[in-house]
Amino acid sequence: MKILHIVQRYWPARGGAETHLHEISARLVADGHAVTVATTDALDFELFWDPSRRRIPEPEGWRDGVRILRFPVRHLPFPQLAYPAWRRLLWTFSHLRPVPVGLLQRLSRYTPWVPDLWRWLEQTDEPFDLVAGMTICFEPLMEAGLRFARRRGIPFVAYPLTHLGAGPRPGADALSRFYTMRHQVALVRASDAVVAQTPTERAFYIRQGVPPERILVVGPGVNPEKVLGGDGTRFRARHGVQGILVVSISNLSYDKGTFHLVEAIRRLRRQGCEVSLALAGACLQPFRRYWERLPLEARQGIYVLGPIGEEEKRDLLAACDIFAMPSRTDSFGIVYLEAWLYRKPVIGARTWGVTDVIQHGEDGLLVPFGDVGALAEAIAMLASQPEMREVMGRRGEQKARAWHTWERKYPMIRDLYLHLAGKQ
Repeated sequence: MKILHIVQRYWPARGGAETHLHEISARLVADGHAVTVATTDALDFELFWDPSRRRIPEPEGWRDGVRILRFPVRHLPFPQLAYPAWRRLLWTFSHLRPVPVGLLQRLSRYTPWVPDLWRWLEQTDEPFDLVAGMTICFEPLMEAGLRFARRRGIPFVAYPLTHLGAGPRPGADALSRFYTMRHQVALVRASDAVVAQTPTERAFYIRQGVPPERILVVGPGVNPEKVLGGDGTRFRARHGVQGILVVSISNLSYDKGTFHLVEAIRRLRRQGCEVSLALAGACLQPFRRYWERLPLEARQGIYVLGPIGEEEKRDLLAACDIFAMPSRTDSFGIVYLEAWLYRKPVIGARTWGVTDVIQHGEDGLLVPFGDVGALAEAIAMLASQPEMREVMGRRGEQKARAWHTWERKYPMIRDLYLHLAGKQ
């Protein structure tokens, strides 16, 4: 097969979607298929609305046999104001039923605005057997892939990675409605197949009119041999960490729960609990401003590491006692699986999708998003009960190895592609 994958960022940019799609792409190449990834030149996530952020200069590259084509992100005037305002306009229009879906789709093409990708898809004569697009909140890229597939008469596969929020129903709170707008749902509904992260995401799209037989629940996986091997003693010695260590690996942002983790640790330390926090990941501007405003004494025991390499990530997971990512913008959370491989208990937010991943009280704890008190209580409970940490960590490891390795998940994707492309 010749496969075209479309995603908002790709290696060397790091993130859950980037890791997920690369694993699928590299395994397809290893099986003898040709894979091209069409993406943007964004290295920093914030480049989509901030032209001062970093780009990847090479327009074309290769990794593990996967061909990478990068197209530049363009910006409207005053982009740091225009981008969120344009998304808010789409959200408003989506709730006005007289506004047609076609207009919503045309308006969405500026967030992000990648005209050279659309132009390449219109002009290329390269043959492909199948197209797949990932991440519904970057719907103009998925729409470009779907339109290309329809012109060619080849199948299109959607990986929505839908953030379904923490409301009373999936997709019912204010934030999740930015991921479930009418034109976004229409793209998923028009796809030939949908690869869902969780049963909750599958059920959501069935309610939106996607035929059940088109939806395959797969979700991401892990490679234990690549994740394991960290040296926790080395990390603790390097940073002078003692006592209980809580770790979070994600973009440092409000929606990922980073602010709440810092406040929970501050609360516990004021109460005399010897607990430290290490935060790894890209530091988004709102968190940077929040951190810089904290007095020096409020930062004690909190290590803001920023982006880290794979070796330090393994050391960090080995060093921690508790892994916490109380996020409301995750459709699954690959890092929970990675922490479980190190037999660490995890703490997540009680959001739709994540509740399919973490079984509360069994392999981790779930807290309401944004509830600093509940988060502090969960950390304190695990910090004071090493036996509970051990039991939860072992249960998580068993689940990750039994159900969430790429050895188990990749064949499901491969067979879906072969079936859709008529190769099986």
